[in-house]
Amino acid sequence: QVQLVESGGGLVQAGGSLRLSCAALGGTFSYIMGWFRQVPGKEREFVAAISRNGAFKKYADSVQGRFTISRDNANAMVYLQMNSLKPEDTAVYYCGSNSRVWYSGRYVSGYDYDHWGQGTQVTVSS
Repeated sequence: QVQLVESGGGLVQAGGSLRLSCAALGGTFSYIMGWFRQVPGKEREFVAAISRNGAFKKYADSVQGRFTISRDNANAMVYLQMNSLKPEDTAVYYCGSNSRVWYSGRYVSGYDYDHWGQGTQVTVSS
C-alpha cells in the first residue's frame, strides 16, 4: 500500500511561486497522480493530474497556464510548480494516487483516488 507525503507549502505573496512535492512510499508508483486542494467548508477541488508515464496532463481551468504538474518515476515523486499565485489559491493541497487508466477519464474526481497524503498548507497573501 502506498503512503503519500506532501511538502513544500508555505506563505507567499500574490504573484509569487511555490513548488509542492509528494513522495510515494511503498507500492510500485504505477499510478495516475493528482493534486487537489481544499478550503474549510468546501469539497476537495481538482487541481491537476498526470498519467503514469507523464505523457498526459490535465489541469483545472483556474490553474491552467500557472501551475505545472510533473513526476519523477525513478524516485517516486510528483511535483506541482505553482507560479503567479493568487489569494484564491490559498488552501490545503493534497496529492492522491489513482489506480485507473488514463483513457477512462476518471481522474478529476476525488472519489477516483485510492490514497491521499496528509496535505500541505499554501497561503497566498494579497
